[in-house]
Amino acid sequence: MAPNLNSDDYYQILGVPRSAADAAIKKAYKKLAVKWHPDKNPGDEQATKNFQKISEAYATLSDEKKRKIYDTYGKEAADQSENMPDGHPMGGMGGFGGMPGGFSFGGGGRGGHGMSSDEAQFLFSQFFGGSDPFGGMGGMGGRGGPGGMHINFGGHPGMGGSFGGMGGMPGMGGSGFGSSSSRREPKRYDAIPVGTNVSLKGLVSKPEKNGDRGEIMQFDPATGRYYVQIEDTGETIAVKPSNLLQHVHVKIHGLGSRVELNGQKATILAWDEGKERYNVYIANNPTTKCISLRPTNIVLENGTVGRITGIQSKPELNGKWGTIKSFNASTGRYDVQLSESKFLALKLDNIRL
Repeated sequence: MAPNLNSDDYYQILGVPRSAADAAIKKAYKKLAVKWHPDKNPGDEQATKNFQKISEAYATLSDEKKRKIYDTYGKEAADQSENMPDGHPMGGMGGFGGMPGGFSFGGGGRGGHGMSSDEAQFLFSQFFGGSDPFGGMGGMGGRGGPGGMHINFGGHPGMGGSFGGMGGMPGMGGSGFGSSSSRREPKRYDAIPVGTNVSLKGLVSKPEKNGDRGEIMQFDPATGRYYVQIEDTGETIAVKPSNLLQHVHVKIHGLGSRVELNGQKATILAWDEGKERYNVYIANNPTTKCISLRPTNIVLENGTVGRITGIQSKPELNGKWGTIKSFNASTGRYDVQLSESKFLALKLDNIRL
């Protein structure tokens, strides 16, 4: 059941049946709230409205008593349940089920006006606590290595042992990862590493998938496309590099207005094309969680693969991809490897994700 953000029905908004268990409701909220979070969609008013609508639906359906009232009497009754006196069949509705501290909107409910942006953000913060909602992919881990990818060699349920009915990936004989285990591809320095967490963007043929999170499973050099396994559904689709945003780790650097943030680790949330800034999430900062930064104010982690841009002396390099090997603080440049024998020293703003 796909989410329907044009609906006024809370179950349809989250894309869950009316019989959904609490765990399914939480899972649906987590996926949608991260996808439509305003910091991940800078300047998109519709995304903000969607975020508030999703939050409002979860606020009611995550509370056992309010959910019962909603199921029986509808939305307005659920909204007003907090105002009912004790002993009233619709009264005494405390905070959200599963929310620390029993948070409640109070103040006469929402009165049919929907959830405010501040309320939606508070709910989001309470849901994730101190963890990074934009970091790891829900049990899929980060990039490769121990505790990284968790691959189901037998295929995802409903996928017939291959990938989304696509007949498997190139070089796999249509049977998934197992058939390629004996072959070792030459190392590439121009391809985003397998296991990198990404979001989809700019898809025209499947716009409903824009914002979905996933993990890179393979790069096909013949087509120049990446195979991305979507979180939750397990579906795998092939996309161009321009349709991916990498959620890699960075370190804040050279920030003059907020020097106390320099050196702190953060995660890339989004790229604001109009402002030419990254929105980043700082998990361990108690006062500032999200901030918009220029490329010159972040240092991408070693191993990140980025696209070269803005080189005027050698414009033929622009558009090529390379792997960041290190950052030289004294020169303010990345050491970027393009091939087995070719290296470049590039300024911070000459690399884009």
